[in-house]
Amino acid sequence: MADQPKVTIDNKDYLIEDLSDDAKNQLSSMNVVDQKITSLQQEVAIMQTARNAYARALAAALQQKS
Repeated sequence: MADQPKVTIDNKDYLIEDLSDDAKNQLSSMNVVDQKITSLQQEVAIMQTARNAYARALAAALQQKS
């Protein structure tokens, strides 16, 4: 069991090859969603960085006007 692919769910290990087709499909879907969540979190971080840069630029522009 140590060298065979497994998944841990609710602190219990399952061999992937022993899962039903439905369970394998659900696991695959979860993996796709997890990857998308990670991608979206990275996008949010990028957008927050851009927003912070715009806020600094706005603050600088407002100080120049004064």
